[in-house]
Amino acid sequence: MGSVQIVTTILAAAITAVAVWLAVRAVLKMVAVIRLGQPAPERFTDKGTRTKTMLVETAGHTRMLKWGVVGAAHWFVMVGFIVLSLLVLEAYFEVVSPTGGLPLIGGLAVYGLVTEVIAVLGTVGILVLITIRVRHRPTRPGGRSRFTGSTMWQGYFVEAVVLAVLVMGFVIRGFKVATDHFEYPVWATPVSHAVGALLPDWEAGVSIAAAIKIAISMTWLIVIALNVTMGVAWHRFLAFFNIFFKREPARPAGSGLGPLRPMTSQGKPLDFEEADPEKDQFGVAQVEQFTWKGLLDFSTCTECGRCQSQCPAWNTGKPLSPKLLVLSLRDHAYAKAPYLLAGGGKDLTGEEKATQAQLAHLDVLTLAEADKPLIGTAEEGGVIDPDVLWSCTTCGACVEQCPVDIEHVDHIVDMRRYQVLIESSFPSEAGVMLRNLENKGNPWGAPQNTREDWTKGLSFEVPRVGEVDDFEYLFWVGCAGAFEDRAKKTTRAVATLLHEAGVKFAILGEGETCSGDPARRIGNEFVFQMLAQQNVETLNEAFEGRDKPSRKIVATCPHCFNTLGNEYGQLGGEFEVVHHTQLLAHLVSTGRLTPVQPVDGGVTYHDPCYLGRHNRVFAAPREVLGSAIGAGGDGLIEMPRNSERSFCCGAGGARMWMEEKIGKRINVDRVEEAMSTGARTVAVGCPFCSTMLNDGVNGKDAGEQVEVVDVASVLLRSVRPDAAPGARETAPAAG
Repeated sequence: MGSVQIVTTILAAAITAVAVWLAVRAVLKMVAVIRLGQPAPERFTDKGTRTKTMLVETAGHTRMLKWGVVGAAHWFVMVGFIVLSLLVLEAYFEVVSPTGGLPLIGGLAVYGLVTEVIAVLGTVGILVLITIRVRHRPTRPGGRSRFTGSTMWQGYFVEAVVLAVLVMGFVIRGFKVATDHFEYPVWATPVSHAVGALLPDWEAGVSIAAAIKIAISMTWLIVIALNVTMGVAWHRFLAFFNIFFKREPARPAGSGLGPLRPMTSQGKPLDFEEADPEKDQFGVAQVEQFTWKGLLDFSTCTECGRCQSQCPAWNTGKPLSPKLLVLSLRDHAYAKAPYLLAGGGKDLTGEEKATQAQLAHLDVLTLAEADKPLIGTAEEGGVIDPDVLWSCTTCGACVEQCPVDIEHVDHIVDMRRYQVLIESSFPSEAGVMLRNLENKGNPWGAPQNTREDWTKGLSFEVPRVGEVDDFEYLFWVGCAGAFEDRAKKTTRAVATLLHEAGVKFAILGEGETCSGDPARRIGNEFVFQMLAQQNVETLNEAFEGRDKPSRKIVATCPHCFNTLGNEYGQLGGEFEVVHHTQLLAHLVSTGRLTPVQPVDGGVTYHDPCYLGRHNRVFAAPREVLGSAIGAGGDGLIEMPRNSERSFCCGAGGARMWMEEKIGKRINVDRVEEAMSTGARTVAVGCPFCSTMLNDGVNGKDAGEQVEVVDVASVLLRSVRPDAAPGARETAPAAG
């Protein structure tokens, strides 16, 4: 060992020791913070499925590759980071000796080839990612981007380190080539040999380059160890755990989609008959009241901004960004952590749990952070502004796009639950809806004895459960389908088509009440459970004696469809629920409904969030429309944002009953996109979407140019042109 190697070895050992010590300290701190969260025992079930899902999502990059170029580039960088860690390990042998290398596999040509290919592709990949970050920097001409709000220096730093490590790998190999110490043939490592042809015959160069490579790698580790909230780096380790512990690993898409998590206290579902606000947790009022998985979510955020780029609120000038919300919660959790780890915290009555002695060593900034309200305006020092909390439509676009499976919607609803149930703090206009749900069993406050008025004027009798026992489907009409004028046309169209196809169905009539979706999404779990338990009891009685496969329900509202099918099981209601477009698609494909008159003028389809993203029903509505348009029609014209990337209408998350006072109206944005296709008909599969898009059309005075109509009505016009309503369904503009 020469003098150069002695120096490089000492330097490499010293910086490595410091980096490892700091990294261990950082990991222990992160674990301590995450463990502050509430229990979540359901996260440990079905470990086999969890492991498989984690490996598929990480190795296969299934979420990342939804964005082709970025996903492919990131895959090569990820593989490079994992595999080329061996080259960093090899550098420790090279600082000791210019001829050093990994034992056992170091001299194998196949190892040289694999690492060469990965290094080349990794270099290309990181250059692509750097280019994308620079081109979409928030300060560029043209305004905001998905990186707005991200800590840009951290992203640049991480990408620069990756590039530097890859380059130094080629430099080390080049010096070995130049000094004739390289063990791999030209065919396996052509780039390394090309670099070597440019470098001098300098043996010390190998050890010096190896020391520089180690110094760069360990500097990276030191920097991230000193910045535990640096998600752009830490996600490389945390993502595996976050994906493993996703709440529904068997779901084909985002685990935070579909059903909401039930309200829990100490990891157990809350029973409102026995719950005590002084002993049981009602929603989330403090950051430590999130589950440990929530705190892991916040720690894992990569700040990539995919969620932000897809969020309807963010895209229409609202203050909500799913990314910035998560980052605010993350930063608050880690800033408050010293106080919590010292024994601090408020009990459910608001009393401080720690003694003065326990908190005596804490600095003023930590104590100030501990006093911040989780929800509050800037003047109040709140972590999350109320306008941020109430801008969410729960559309799920954020969860769908998140590459590390952060469950934004669950966290937002948990915070809403506390605000509604304990603080009674929510947009005032939504109070009317909640009172109507409690007193009338529907959001509009319509009399219950008018639930069957939609059946008037039909040429056939609509059977009621109890009057007939021989029915295949229970037709869940829903509140909109029973009371809202446009939705009633859809209800009649579906009933007519089912009758035409010879499907035996029955309705509950006045026995039906609201599914509870608006109450649950706004955060009023108490009203949701009251309505849901009543419906579960009614439905179980209607299906008495039947097993689950024969307890079939068809619903026209995706919110009811989702609630009955995905959430009533939490309360003992197990049913097979289909959306009306699924049943209609089946009836058309089996020849029980035959379209005879093509729909012309062009048709575009708007995917409802709770049908598409939340429940993966994309094909059925398109199959129905395809059959109605016919071979001679103009075909289905897709909007730029469709299927899993469909843009919300603005009504979900109980936003249907809240005023949209900030930024551009979401429904107007969507209507403009629909109109840009040139289609005369905008087909929908949800009564909320119908109302919102119709309002958007009217707001643009475009009622003569485009019509918003349900998929069922489009099909009815094609199957029975004589029976379909002649009037266009776009409501007249309000005078």
